[in-house]
Amino acid sequence: MKEIIKHNTGKSICHLLTTLILLTMLACSSDMRNSLEPVDSAFGPANQVIVVADKDVWEGAVGDTFQYYFEAAYPILPQPEPLFDLIHFTPEDLKAEPIRKRKRTYVVLGAINDMESSTAQLLRADLGDQNIDRAAKEKTYNSTLGKNKWAHGQTIVYLFGNNDQELTKNIKDKFPAIAKRINTADEDVISSTTYARGVSKSLSDEVREKMRVEIDIPGDYVLAIHDENTMWLRSETDFLSSNILIHKLPYKDKSQFTQAGMKAIRDSLGRKYVSTEIENTYMRTNDVDLPMLTKVITLNDNYAMEARGIWDIVNDYMGGPFISYLIHNTEKNELLFVDGFVHAPGKKKRNYMQHLEQIFSTVKF
Repeated sequence: MKEIIKHNTGKSICHLLTTLILLTMLACSSDMRNSLEPVDSAFGPANQVIVVADKDVWEGAVGDTFQYYFEAAYPILPQPEPLFDLIHFTPEDLKAEPIRKRKRTYVVLGAINDMESSTAQLLRADLGDQNIDRAAKEKTYNSTLGKNKWAHGQTIVYLFGNNDQELTKNIKDKFPAIAKRINTADEDVISSTTYARGVSKSLSDEVREKMRVEIDIPGDYVLAIHDENTMWLRSETDFLSSNILIHKLPYKDKSQFTQAGMKAIRDSLGRKYVSTEIENTYMRTNDVDLPMLTKVITLNDNYAMEARGIWDIVNDYMGGPFISYLIHNTEKNELLFVDGFVHAPGKKKRNYMQHLEQIFSTVKF
């Protein structure tokens, strides 16, 4: 009996020791996995893209093609500004300065069959042998998305081909999808910048009550003018005047949803409300120096037309870009016209226009 008890006790002790060893191994494995995950947070402004490519690739035809598409002009601004701000690093540059690995958005650009290329080595390591074999066989497999490689909050686009000729073609083909992916990744940064002072609940409530529309107004805007069918909201600093006009009007016919129809609405409001201290001044749409571009869109499930262009002041020297939306409220057979325009002499204006787009994206009946 004592031998049986002793034997069973020995088995229990062995079982307990085995369990403890397994738990320790699992804990160590978990710690190892955690230690391999990035611990830093990515940083950087919206619209900034870090391009990782070999020096000769970036300075050759491939780099020229990439810059042609990704640095194309943002629509429509008084002075040209690019869609994206590009910064080029080689893989060696990243290793030399570790902080360069903590940016938010990267495009890794290379020809995977170049065995001497440091960027190709990076691509092969990150994609893995199976995907490299697939890329060699399937020409349609030429890009993929990565996340959080060196820091939390990173978007990494891998864009590749078997040689420089394929890579140049793939840049052209993939540009729209990659640009959309980068813009989506930037939305949180643009929103946090737009609403750096939060949402003005009082002003948003006032717009809701008087105009019967939901819109998140940033905390730095104030009410400048209000009458029965129009509200003018403004945000003023030493270098920027950002303005929002909200106007409702009855729906009459399809001609309102044309370029001429939108221009007529906008110019009527500019003539009535917007002027300077000089007599006989008013705001108008300037479609002589730059075209006014329009397109049909869906804004929060509502049929709408978007317009972009530049404005100026008649009999004064002021101007800037604008973006407008004409939205059909089918339940009330009304139209809502929202117009954003900025005046920021000597300043870049792309980001300010993106802030207005962010505000207008919250419009709901």
